[in-house]
Amino acid sequence: MTDSSRQLAEQLQERFGDTLLANIDSVGEVTIEVAGEDLLEVATALRDEAAFAYEILVDVCGIDYANHGKDEWATEETSSSGFSRGVAAATAGHLQAVTDDLVVEKPRTAKRFAAVYHLLSIANNRRLRIRVYAPDDGLPVVPSVIPVWNSANWYEREAFDLYGILFEGHPDLRRLLTDYGFIGHPFRKDFPLSGNVEVIYDADKKRVIYQPVSIEPRVLVPKVIRAGAVEAVDLTIAVAEEPADESAEEATE
Repeated sequence: MTDSSRQLAEQLQERFGDTLLANIDSVGEVTIEVAGEDLLEVATALRDEAAFAYEILVDVCGIDYANHGKDEWATEETSSSGFSRGVAAATAGHLQAVTDDLVVEKPRTAKRFAAVYHLLSIANNRRLRIRVYAPDDGLPVVPSVIPVWNSANWYEREAFDLYGILFEGHPDLRRLLTDYGFIGHPFRKDFPLSGNVEVIYDADKKRVIYQPVSIEPRVLVPKVIRAGAVEAVDLTIAVAEEPADESAEEATE
């Protein structure tokens, strides 16, 4: 928290009041949260009003909060026998993707998907983040901000491609990074790390084909370096304690 960020947070609260669902000032950065139906109104005010003047949209990011705060690894408590290998899946990640029936409907999580808008004001030398949650994680939809910042076009396409977030009002919402015919959204937490299909060259058909992925699902174990396990040398002390060169000593004599 800094004086500048606190002042911005107070300005935002005074201007938008109850429209802000959250107004967070942390480590010198301000993040506000608004509902989807209020996004365009708030964004337009942030762009046009001189007190804010956020004329530049730097980026639009998608976020998948599925299993946020959960972990498959128990690395803080270790023993001579090692640590958790993550074999009991605690998240909707790669392990469950191996055994789950993909056609079975899974319970929905409240506020799973969000779009985050990163703004920059050149006039006031300030940055700001706006976070908007999609109300339905089964079909996540938030408004497009292209009418406010035209640069959002490809940013929103990227978030749609990787997270499956739909931007209502986008003029050309197509995939941007993945291949033609790609199934799924690879940055979602429940997307298998090894993917669903792989591309190979078939010598018999003499063309590139898709086939189910042949990589064996596995769990990578993170390496934990315990305190004191690695020898540390303070170079400033080592140099100070190093004996002087004999030739230098003879020269002084």
